[in-house]
Parts: sequence; C-alpha cells; structure tokens
Amino acid sequence: MTIQLHCFGESGNAYKAALTLELAGLDWAPVFVDFFNGETRGDAWRSRLNEMGEVPVLIDGDMLLSQSAVIQDYLVERSGKLGGAPEDRREILRWQFWDNHKLSGQAGMTRFLMNFLPEEKRQQPVIDFMQGRLRAAYQVLDAHLGDRDWIAGRDVTVADLSCCGYLYYPEPFGFDRAEWPAIDRWLGAIQSLPGWKHPYDLMPRGLADAAGA
Repeated sequence: MTIQLHCFGESGNAYKAALTLELAGLDWAPVFVDFFNGETRGDAWRSRLNEMGEVPVLIDGDMLLSQSAVIQDYLVERSGKLGGAPEDRREILRWQFWDNHKLSGQAGMTRFLMNFLPEEKRQQPVIDFMQGRLRAAYQVLDAHLGDRDWIAGRDVTVADLSCCGYLYYPEPFGFDRAEWPAIDRWLGAIQSLPGWKHPYDLMPRGLADAAGA
C-alpha cells in the first residue's frame, strides 16, 4: 500500500518527512494540502487528520502520524534505514529536538515573516531578532560539522534530514551557505545521495510564484 504524506512544498517540516521517505526507498505519494488558503485551520482537517492544525501528516494503512520527528522515527523502523547504529539513537533524538527548537522552528518563522506574510505586516525588529537567533544556531551546527561528515554516527541519519529541512529553500531568511563552510559541505553531501530531491521537486507547491522560485 502506498504511503500518503499530506504536505505542501513550502513546508520545511514536511520536507523532512518527504526526503526521509524518498531516501529510504519507500513507496509513497504526496497529498497536497492548501495551507495558504487555510485548509489546516478548518474543522474538517483538525477533526480528521491533525487537531494541531499542522503538516506533515503521514498515513500508512491504519497508521496516522503527525510531527516530522515522529514520522521520521516511524520510517526508520519501517524501512530499517537512516537510523544509524543502535548506540546512535539518543544522539539522533538530541539533534532532532535541537533542530525543532533552535533551527527549523526559527527558520520556518523567519522565512514566513519575510516571504509569505503581506509586506505591511512584516515587522523588521522581529525579523532582526529571529535572524540573530538563527545565526547562533548556524554557529552550533557549523562547529559540530567541522570535523565530521554527518551529525550523528558514521552515516547519514534522520538527524541530518531533520536539520537540513529548511536550508535548501531559495527564499531569503538569513541563511547563506557560503558563510558556513562546514554546513555547505554537509548540504552538498546530502544532495549527492541517491534519491535526493529539492523540496519543490518532491512536493506540490502552494504558491507557484513564490519569491525566489
């Protein structure tokens, strides 16, 4: 049975799940969610798929899961891939939690404020503050990757596929790969993996004319 991933291309959190599905070689298909027109905020979505009003949502037979890290954990178990060695599990979780709190959480909000919110509602002091927090996160990640190929363990894992979730998008949010050589090298290594695809090639977009397309 084909796994369904309810998603849209602009979502970095959905990309984490989509990229994990793709690199694990699982049979899956994206189901477009019209986020920008409020689909996830409606009662039908919340009662049927996710009361949190968020993507991604994965459906695999009778299994329904939300939250990207939970979905990634399930896909590791299902496929036997991208989970590292048994001793890597807690380190992988540590970086997934860090990413959600310090990197993706900040990047997603900043990217939304700078690109998808109406210009008259974009608060520059807020954007400046968020970009400062993001630079601190980039520093942590760049230093960690300075003497290693992958975030946790000896090979690519879902820790890598979590932390890279927002870093391939073209829209500006305060990230320039050229400023962070270790991150740049690591992103290039992920791109070279068989099956890697850009988020806009893996999932249908909600805003086809978005900035930077």
